[in-house]
Amino acid sequence: MGLFLFFIAFTIFLAFSPSSNSSSPLFSNIFALSTSGHAAAGSNSPSSSSVFSDESYRSRVSSIFSFFFPNSSNQTQNHQLSDKSEQNQTRGESFGGKVEVSNANQSSAANRTDIQSPNSAKNVTLASGKGASDKALVQNFTSSLMGKQNTSANSSNGKQGMDELINSLMNCDLFDGNWVRDDSYPLYKPGSCSLIDEQLNCFLNGRPDYGYHKLKWKPKGCALPRLNGSHMLEMLRGKRLVFVGDSLNRNMWESLICILKNSIKDQEKVYEESGRHYFRTEASYAFIFEDYECRVEFFMSPFLVQQSEVSSENGTKKETLRLDTMGMSAEKYKTADVIVFNTGHWWTHEKTSKGKDYYQEGSHVYSELDANEAFRKALTTWGRWVDAQVSPMKSLVFFRGYSASHFRGGQWNSGGQCDHETEPIKNETYLTPYPPKMAVLEKIFKGMKTHVGYMNITRMTDYRKDGHPSIYRKHHTSEEERSPLSYQDCSHWCLPGVPDAWNEILYAELLVKLNKSRQ
Repeated sequence: MGLFLFFIAFTIFLAFSPSSNSSSPLFSNIFALSTSGHAAAGSNSPSSSSVFSDESYRSRVSSIFSFFFPNSSNQTQNHQLSDKSEQNQTRGESFGGKVEVSNANQSSAANRTDIQSPNSAKNVTLASGKGASDKALVQNFTSSLMGKQNTSANSSNGKQGMDELINSLMNCDLFDGNWVRDDSYPLYKPGSCSLIDEQLNCFLNGRPDYGYHKLKWKPKGCALPRLNGSHMLEMLRGKRLVFVGDSLNRNMWESLICILKNSIKDQEKVYEESGRHYFRTEASYAFIFEDYECRVEFFMSPFLVQQSEVSSENGTKKETLRLDTMGMSAEKYKTADVIVFNTGHWWTHEKTSKGKDYYQEGSHVYSELDANEAFRKALTTWGRWVDAQVSPMKSLVFFRGYSASHFRGGQWNSGGQCDHETEPIKNETYLTPYPPKMAVLEKIFKGMKTHVGYMNITRMTDYRKDGHPSIYRKHHTSEEERSPLSYQDCSHWCLPGVPDAWNEILYAELLVKLNKSRQ
């Protein structure tokens, strides 16, 4: 009993007379808490009575008690932290989100070992209903933000995708490729476009096979974008797109009208300016796309230069071709925003190929002139006129090359045939040589100031011996009328069909040109 009383007295003595060098963890803890209490008081040192404040006293007793009963001490500390957390939350309600962050930090400090567990971390976040509500708000805001980021990303990705497409098209020979089957084609339903000339509407004229409008042109070096009619009309908003040339350019013009018209919901807002429904008898036609204030026109000018006539010695009139004068319609289309020229097939007809008493310059009519030389003279006239009359700041100029024909056993007027052809040429050795007149044309381009986009479709059309109307150039009611002995068309193209691909190339060219102009 005496020993026990001595121990208590000695302990009290040490508690109130500590050594600064004491290494005992028990006493170090006691005086560390006491010292921190002094520091918290600032410059005003507390009196001796303040050292025994309730808080300081509880701390010392707790420290002593914890030395002997450590587990009970941890529970006491956690209870104290919980009390303080509730007090802080009550004092800080007006600070909103700051309270949750503070509580989370306190919980983290008090339960470091528990936070290593994912489930424990989740429990800390959802400790109260308010925390759950705040989390929902954060999730909603994050979702909204992510939506904006995704929209921005999609826009960025779309721009990047468009830039990549433009670059690929700029560095690609669009005319070096192959025809591949694509069941998503044609661009408009066969028989759906009433604007197609009867002679070209092979589907309605009873052609039994369908593969000729299921083929897509695929360049070897890039992917040709599918023609989007609505997007092309947007590019042409407020503008004039004009085709000038022979009936093969009318073939292309009708194709584009059908593609663009197919993208319009209100068909009454697409119409030919003069109300015409047949397009073979007049020299020019203009389709209006009212919602886009856009005109897509065609001018018949098979040689580009002027067809004329002179009086012979006996007073009769004789037809000539003025190699030094542009066609009479030139003044009407020179200010168009996009002009697509062509010529070629009429230079193979009897008068032009023979070249006798037909070609004229000034008042002089050549008694004989080589057709290729006449072609050079005529296209030189055309090139000079474009340089002088067409503004490169306003207009884009294209020239569509020679479209291949596929007559067997004769020409267009001598029993030539192409019926029963249902597949393209697949062996390149059967393709025809590049037309000499197109080589002449390329030299003309090089001497011009104006940049001309050359749509060199000769080779891509040479594959397509299957694409002509042949005997399906009008509606036949009997097998006898479909006899190969009847006149066949192996120059023009069925619609839907090959000219749709020409327009897809034109669409790609416009995408590139528009991108350049914006830059």
